[in-house]
Amino acid sequence: MNTSSSEARQTVDGPRMTGSQALLESFLIEGVDTLFGYPGGAIIPVYDALYDYRDRLRHILVRHEQGAVHAAQGYARVSGRVGVCLVTSGPGATNTVTGLADALMDSTPLVLVTGQVGSELLGTDAFQETNFVGITQAVTKWNCQVKRTEDIPAAMAKAFYVARSGRPGPVVVDITKDAQCGTAPFHYEKIASIRSYVPVPEPDPECIEEAARLIDSARRPLVMVGQGVILGNAENALRAFLDKSGMPVASTLLGLSAVPTDDPQYVGMLGMHGNYGPNIRNRECDLIVAVGMRFDDRVTGSPKHFGEHAKVIHLEIDPAEIGKIIPADVPVAGDVRETLPMLTRLIHRRDHSDWIAGFRACDRIEEERIIRPALHPAGGRIHMGEAVAAVARAYENDAVVVTDVGQQQMFAARYFGFRRTRSLVTSGGLGTMGFGLPAAIGAKLGAPDRDVVLFVGDGGLQMTIQELGTIFQSRVPVKIVLLNNSFLGMVRQWQELFYDSRYSFTELTNPDFGMIARANGLSYRCVERREELDDAVAEMKAAEGASLLEVRVEHQENVFPMVPAGAPVSEIRFE
Repeated sequence: MNTSSSEARQTVDGPRMTGSQALLESFLIEGVDTLFGYPGGAIIPVYDALYDYRDRLRHILVRHEQGAVHAAQGYARVSGRVGVCLVTSGPGATNTVTGLADALMDSTPLVLVTGQVGSELLGTDAFQETNFVGITQAVTKWNCQVKRTEDIPAAMAKAFYVARSGRPGPVVVDITKDAQCGTAPFHYEKIASIRSYVPVPEPDPECIEEAARLIDSARRPLVMVGQGVILGNAENALRAFLDKSGMPVASTLLGLSAVPTDDPQYVGMLGMHGNYGPNIRNRECDLIVAVGMRFDDRVTGSPKHFGEHAKVIHLEIDPAEIGKIIPADVPVAGDVRETLPMLTRLIHRRDHSDWIAGFRACDRIEEERIIRPALHPAGGRIHMGEAVAAVARAYENDAVVVTDVGQQQMFAARYFGFRRTRSLVTSGGLGTMGFGLPAAIGAKLGAPDRDVVLFVGDGGLQMTIQELGTIFQSRVPVKIVLLNNSFLGMVRQWQELFYDSRYSFTELTNPDFGMIARANGLSYRCVERREELDDAVAEMKAAEGASLLEVRVEHQENVFPMVPAGAPVSEIRFE
């Protein structure tokens, strides 16, 4: 979401104040209402100032700094706003690096403010000093260190502009302790532009015209939608384009919910554990229109076989992504909220219902061979798919779904339908186990009027399980569905399929999750029998406050379909 010109020209002059106060005033000018953080020595001056801002800035005290970043990610992903974190120097700062890397890969707008030792101690290996700007250069969109009080407002203005403009991403502002404590007149001016930084490239009319020509002549086209549509608030522009072009549309994992999953033109999820139709028919396409996606290897499989008979039109805000993996016959750089309407105006109205019918034939094959056995198993333990489907029914496919990483992530993506945008929060590019629980906290705070359901495995939950304490203290009413198979399930699946079932260190001996949940103030129920599942889900949904439903599922269930890593997507496996 780009800063508008009227916002960018906003200038605020105030009285003399400390650097800590200037930081908090900067937050307010940028529209921040929620901070996720953890105090420590080098950030104490800011926390002391925050004591007087409690009526204007809500602070969520996490239990680990990694949790602060993931919570801010969840907040940003559902709200469309910039997530903000506040941590101390040294280990407090370095604990955020995984979250920053995750946010960079998934294009999440984030501003992390870290405390730093006093400027006179920089470079002396002082207590809890790290070169955090150097550490985070590879995992941020931009970072800086501020050593003077008077420079704080300008640094914050730039940080928020960079984080939210163009292709969003994480920004770090490292502020020395003396800059926090010093005083200076407060002057804040929102940024409209930065020399040499072009967040949104200007679309090339000739490329738009060539793209329209290819679209009009295509007989077997496929639109592939990524998260860029959601980040660019371009869902309505996409809808208009689909209505006029008549094309089938598939989604990447992070693009899920940009198009309702029951839309007549929607043909499924792309990629390693995606749907049969869009994967197998990839080789039949004569045109691929990629919108706001980056052709991740989990989508393309073997790049040299991906869309090998198709022309490729790539609409993307980041020129560096165009042609990086899959060559583009027509590159369309620019904001998709602008370029999609330009295309829609030029193309002719088409009907591709016969081509779409072929995808429906694939759906019937997948229904018989994969979906029906997953959702209606013959016996044995509960399966993950049927647990996800039970939750989806209870919420009528209208909740914010947050997932951790692993098998439950793929089952949730496959079997929880989406009716409106910004309904899936998951770690895509980095695949961060432990992401789910803190991200669910942030998602609920970012969308307080929506139900938020977390699907998490027993391995991922234990990576950030301390954030149950954050739920307890902050009273965040998230609903947690723990799909417990006593394995690191996705790794176990690869060991079964590709390593002769040598289950090397993937079986888990788990604690009593009920005791842990109740100790943190959550209501809890454990289900092992499928005839109790619907009742347990209804109980979780009706519970006041946060709730944890543990579903003990089949130990050795696999997620299918599956495209083996590096194989052509046409070699999708059903078993």
